Amino acid sequence: MTLQHIERTAGIGSREGYGLPTEFLRLAGRTSARILSRYGVLLGFLGLWQVAASSGWVNAAVLPPVDTIVAALWKGLAGGSLLGDIAISLQRAGLAFAAAVLVAIPLGLMMGQARAVETALDPILQLFRQTSALALYPVFILLLGLGEASKVFVIFWATLFPLLLNTISGVKEVDPKLLEMARVYGARRLTIFRRVVLPGAVPSIFVGLRLGATTALLLLIASEMIGANKGIGFQVMNAQYNFQIPLMFAAIVILAALGLIANQALVILQRRLCRWSNQVG
Repeated sequence: MTLQHIERTAGIGSREGYGLPTEFLRLAGRTSARILSRYGVLLGFLGLWQVAASSGWVNAAVLPPVDTIVAALWKGLAGGSLLGDIAISLQRAGLAFAAAVLVAIPLGLMMGQARAVETALDPILQLFRQTSALALYPVFILLLGLGEASKVFVIFWATLFPLLLNTISGVKEVDPKLLEMARVYGARRLTIFRRVVLPGAVPSIFVGLRLGATTALLLLIASEMIGANKGIGFQVMNAQYNFQIPLMFAAIVILAALGLIANQALVILQRRLCRWSNQVG
């Protein structure tokens, strides 16, 4: 065996030995680059917050360090003090959101297809839509009391309109050529609705669902800050009154997390139901 052959064999062995770690490092580098490109600004913001609060650049009593907020969040969840509030808040928002879906989607589909129904209902709906739900909340309290009914109803009221308007818009944006083609082939009205109108409106309906979910959480906070003794919104106000600032920020983090989870769940559902659409995002 010549010296050249031995060197060639050693070189092949070295490449085989170092191939796997090299590929792993490349994959780790690409993954890190993707994470930084998406979450780099957020991580930088949290890092700046931590440094500013820990170094005394800002008043730590008003703006606690991130690790203190995380500790308060963990203590509240592990100790169970926040779990009951999360359950109550989800129940209120869930009931209101489900009621808005049951009312807004059928009504929106009807108004989008029947011009007479839209003409009759549009003026009063526009009037109600332009009136803030928070401005009407005292009226709901007078009518329904300070209990659960007024809280659920104000969330329902605010959630109804984004979902209703997006449903109507989705129906009207269905391609007229598809409707004409279905009529030419002799499809009945119900078949056209089932096979053309409803699938065409689904992407816009999901936009309304996502907007409605965000609105439900926003109104949930406001409703729980008035006349409530349970819920995440109540915890935000109660912690602020008692100057438990880390707990207050922990409750705000929970609200943000609930919003992100709800939005992501709707995005995943839309992707499953609308694989043919490129409007998911």
